[in-house]
Amino acid sequence: MSFSSGADGVGWRKSSLHCGASVPPDLPPSRAVAPAEDLRLCVSAPQMSPARVKELCELLTCWNGSSFICRSQVERFIRMGVPASLRGRVWKCLLNTDGLRESSRFSYQRCLLEVRERLVDLGISEYSVLSAIATLSDAQNLPPSARDHEDHIALFRQVALDLQRSFPSHRSLMGDSPEAIEGQAKLFRVLIAYAKYNPRVGYSQGMSYIAAVLLMHLGEEEAFWALTALLDQPKYLAQLFDLELTQVQHQVRVFEQFLRHRKPKLSQHLESLGVVPFHFVMPWFLCLFTSLPCWDSVLLIWDLVALRGLSALFHAALTIADLLESRLMEQREEGAVLPLLLRVPVDV
Repeated sequence: MSFSSGADGVGWRKSSLHCGASVPPDLPPSRAVAPAEDLRLCVSAPQMSPARVKELCELLTCWNGSSFICRSQVERFIRMGVPASLRGRVWKCLLNTDGLRESSRFSYQRCLLEVRERLVDLGISEYSVLSAIATLSDAQNLPPSARDHEDHIALFRQVALDLQRSFPSHRSLMGDSPEAIEGQAKLFRVLIAYAKYNPRVGYSQGMSYIAAVLLMHLGEEEAFWALTALLDQPKYLAQLFDLELTQVQHQVRVFEQFLRHRKPKLSQHLESLGVVPFHFVMPWFLCLFTSLPCWDSVLLIWDLVALRGLSALFHAALTIADLLESRLMEQREEGAVLPLLLRVPVDV
């Protein structure tokens, strides 16, 4: 990965969003993701030396989130490229998931027991929720004991439908293998638990992608608390997610002004074609750039989000616009512009 120092201490050079492998060499295939088939064209990310890995392990073992020294040191390791085997620990430290769990009165395991009771009333299992979508969609097929659970049914159905859209090529999420069935159940449980934890926000599209990535690097309950930290804290994504998605629309408008200031010619060109940031920035933000064609780049952005918060999303979005500017300026039709923005080419 290539980095450059910016006003906020961490920035990207143009090469940083299109280099790296879809699967880091030390990440087991069972936990790998291939968001696009052309990921194999990417170049492998540089590997941290064993001495540096040991140094990072020691830092995480003695982590103090309130220490400027600790945070500046982990920033240095992010610039080097965090090893896949340690990324989960880095995210846990930066998001303070242990502290959040210990200070909360919410019990993840107790919540799961309550959810399972509702599922039993519906006559379905968390391990067969995808196949039960049709049943959940037809109130006439529900047993009498489930007729009073309409709110739960709506939530279960919405989450179940999105499970099918989250990384459809990932072996631990799709298919009928034991690994995939367990992966789907974990993702379902984490998302339902968060909706119960914070009913003010509930569940909305995009969360399934975020939770899925967290589950690739953390245990199930750890992933839940990491999701909670990301979605609830103002520093991170609390300004993106709400029931009506009004907050993310506001952030997109902020980025639109940002783009007009930093890239006036590009902004004017997009507007002349009828392309507005809502068309492409909203999916970028809500899914935390998981649609990028290079998985190393996705994880780099996630590392920086964990470190810097929401501002990292704006920097990433502006970098992508910068990378694509010459190609976008050549286009004369909306139908040619949006595919470039929504499916960023690997060879930019």
